[in-house]
Amino acid sequence: MNPPCGRCNKPVYPTEKINCLDKYWHKGCFSCEVCKMALSMNNYKGFEKKPYCSMHYPKTSFTIVTDTPENLRLKQQSMLNSQALYKEDFEKNKGKGFSVVTDTPELQRLKKTQDQISNIKYHEEFEKSKVRSDAPPPENRQDYEEQPSNPGRFSQPAGQVRPAAVAPPGGGKRYQAMYSYVAAEADEVSLQEGDLILDVEPIDEGWVFGCNQRTGQRGMLPANYVRPV
Repeated sequence: MNPPCGRCNKPVYPTEKINCLDKYWHKGCFSCEVCKMALSMNNYKGFEKKPYCSMHYPKTSFTIVTDTPENLRLKQQSMLNSQALYKEDFEKNKGKGFSVVTDTPELQRLKKTQDQISNIKYHEEFEKSKVRSDAPPPENRQDYEEQPSNPGRFSQPAGQVRPAAVAPPGGGKRYQAMYSYVAAEADEVSLQEGDLILDVEPIDEGWVFGCNQRTGQRGMLPANYVRPV
């Protein structure tokens, strides 16, 4: 039996049958619902199982809900329920030593600002630590704070005399200054970071003897301010 047409409900024969939108159509009946323009399988648009042309295809839009008395009542009931839940939570947590703080937009903004300030302080501390890493070793800074003059020169026990600064024979090792150093006594050698020290020989605990290639001075210098090269 031939199925009925989706438009005129008359039988549709196989020679003129169009199968579309879960229905069968005559070729002449397959047209736009609004303007009746003839359509084909290439240019139709279906909406609720009805064919439309591009011009009259229904546009979807949002549904506006009016504030009816019933909607207003439901809204007020929801607000009362929220207040009741808030009060119940408040009573439960009242004796626990902390208060419940809702995550409002203002608190989120303050939290974001605090995070940014923390990041700035972290980078400042990081830069300061980089600067401090270029200073003398911690043990030398502590000795320097305790003694106004050269570290280690006056920390010897009473009655013990430091050996005189006697130049060792030549042919010593080559060292390079890691930190700047200002001589505190006549038999010491001042250093600048990067200076090359020639003929270095250890002569005392924490002290070496050498010649500053840049200035030509020979004398004692702290061992922890230089490194071998």
